[in-house]
Amino acid sequence: MTALATGVLGALGNDVAVPAYDRTAVTPGIVHFGVGGFHRAHQAMYLDALMNDGKALDWGIVGVGVLPHDRRMADVLAAQDHLYTLVVKHPDGTLEPRVIGSIVGYLFAPDDPDAVLDRMVDPATRIVSLTITEGGYHVNQVTGELDTTGLEADLEPGATPGSAFGFVVEALARRRAAGIPPFTVMSCDNIPGNGHVARKMLAAFARLKDPELASYLENEVRFPNCMVDRITPVTTDGDRAALSERFGIEDGWPVVCEPFTQWVLEDDFGGERPAYEQVGVQIVEDVEPYELMKLRLLNASHQALCYLGYLSGYRYAHEVCQDKLFVDFLLGYMTEEGTPTLPPVPGVDLDAYRHQLIERFANPEVKDTLARLCAESSDRIPKWLVPVIREQLAADREIRASALVVASWARYAEGVDEQGQPIEVVDRLRDKLVERAQQNVDDPLAFISDPDLFADLAQNGRFVAEYAAALDSLHEIGARATLERL
Repeated sequence: MTALATGVLGALGNDVAVPAYDRTAVTPGIVHFGVGGFHRAHQAMYLDALMNDGKALDWGIVGVGVLPHDRRMADVLAAQDHLYTLVVKHPDGTLEPRVIGSIVGYLFAPDDPDAVLDRMVDPATRIVSLTITEGGYHVNQVTGELDTTGLEADLEPGATPGSAFGFVVEALARRRAAGIPPFTVMSCDNIPGNGHVARKMLAAFARLKDPELASYLENEVRFPNCMVDRITPVTTDGDRAALSERFGIEDGWPVVCEPFTQWVLEDDFGGERPAYEQVGVQIVEDVEPYELMKLRLLNASHQALCYLGYLSGYRYAHEVCQDKLFVDFLLGYMTEEGTPTLPPVPGVDLDAYRHQLIERFANPEVKDTLARLCAESSDRIPKWLVPVIREQLAADREIRASALVVASWARYAEGVDEQGQPIEVVDRLRDKLVERAQQNVDDPLAFISDPDLFADLAQNGRFVAEYAAALDSLHEIGARATLERL
């Protein structure tokens, strides 16, 4: 077994793809906040592909971690010369490993915030990209305005940055003062209009510190929208063991993913950018149709399957999507409720896309856990499913499946499954969600009466009737029987 490092790449064998470029020739051009599995299976992979073609060697990625748990990523990557193995899991059990070399550094911000700022202010840094999760943008779900909870320390006069927002705004301020053109801010999170949201929230944050800087940010900094898609489950000890047993690689934190990958990117950069289109990225003028397709079909369908699947006794997405009852339900939601809210999507056959999603979800090798899909629902349901419900209500169209999904979240959030076993609810609003959900029997509207998550849906008679009936059915006969009844 070989511990992954630059010096051993030539000894890994023909079954493992390795960087075809001289990594010592790669220089930083991108700073990325939130180096998790998805970034390493997606953006870093596309850049590595460009580098393998002898291009973009001045676009190396320097990762930044701002949260305490990011220290582990810093340590693992440093021990491996910032290399890692991306393992594509095909449905037939084939594993396709590839060592990625596009990350050339990693900074753990709490240890040395000045080093992060120096890297961001360096003129060589032309893009700052983000995968900081939906909750990382501090958006109030009802008003759409900035929620400063968690940003208080960064708003103190003269504060040393501690958040991604703090670092981005301070670095832009320093570049402006030094006469250095601003970098492009590229959000890659699952948020409708992610570039627009990033601009609005960062400008609102900057305005609380310096109104002139906020105007500069709004007018001079570019924020391209993009849609990103690749199922990337949490890496397990079994994944590490398979990599070592089958390919002889000891990797402290490999990444596993499905074969499918898609990146639709708005060509709205303030300066240079990598030639992403040469490695399969779709460069378009308008990302919105593609992002709505993904958010309301793929992402919302993940929520449609995860709570009901978990309550029915399943633990993995592929188990759910090999069950015809669930497949029919998911296709019904996508066809009758999700798709009618979409604008035309250029170049996409939506019927084929819906069935492709089922095939992707059913990949038994990916082993995407329902627990992962059920986590942080308060950041997901309001962005992915509530807009579908509101549009369907406004057009007097079908909402039964969507109402059942919300009810299944409320049932799941009670914290006890149908066998009486505890459910670990993982959410930044866990305490509030569980408290409301545990009132479900006595007050069926308690859960959806939270205006921060559902706005005024609890006042819509048609939605309330469908939701209450679904919740009552989940309590009375359980998730599977409820689906059969539907």
